[in-house]
Amino acid sequence: MPELPDLQIFSANLNKALAGKTVKEVTVLKPQKQVSEIELNKALNNKKLLSVYREGKELRFEFDDNQIVGLHLMLNGKLYLFEERNSHKSTLMEMLFEDGAGLALTDFQGFANISLNPEESKVPDALSNDLNVDYLEAKLKRSRTAIKNILMDQKIIRGIGNAYADEILWEAKLSPFSAANKIPAEQLTKLIESIKTSLTEAERQIKKSHPDIINGEVRDFLKIHNHRHKTSPTGSSIKTDEINKRKTYFTDEQVEYK
Repeated sequence: MPELPDLQIFSANLNKALAGKTVKEVTVLKPQKQVSEIELNKALNNKKLLSVYREGKELRFEFDDNQIVGLHLMLNGKLYLFEERNSHKSTLMEMLFEDGAGLALTDFQGFANISLNPEESKVPDALSNDLNVDYLEAKLKRSRTAIKNILMDQKIIRGIGNAYADEILWEAKLSPFSAANKIPAEQLTKLIESIKTSLTEAERQIKKSHPDIINGEVRDFLKIHNHRHKTSPTGSSIKTDEINKRKTYFTDEQVEYK
């Protein structure tokens, strides 16, 4: 599943390729629960795409007249650019622009989600300044939930998935099994710093190796959540376990607060 750093680059590249173009037609090849083909065409036809940006784990396409389309790629959703005619299999939606450029959303499982004018969330994004120690302390003080689950809870922090949760926690030297309400404030400060630095460094790495990417995921540079590595960069053995049915990578360098 593409995570925040991937989506940051997808949005920048899609913005570069499509911003300023006017929608000719939208075709939905598999009915969506949240929005219909008729609704999308009514909202978007003859509208100019102003920008593409990321919100949490979604991509947002902003058009004239305050029309916004949200795309959540889920596990296997992919985006492809095309000219005039789309030939990609498992297409859920095609967006064709007046100059012949097009964007296809595919998903062989059909789970990728399309929404029209999604509600703005009050939950802080992982890269937002609103994610601070005071906010985290207030959210964690009554919870004994494992901190990894907290990081991945989109109702608490938006944008972090399984792989980057492991990377962030290793950088912060905080065990993924730590009880949320037992983590001291100074460690939460380190955790927030690790969130920002881990995600921005990952974006830099992906952009360096795959500058034009708009689909898939790049993970080969990850330090901990990487089946190719047996030890961390500092020489500690990488262990694996499950938290909430998610494979978790960690080392004994990470302190567990119980």
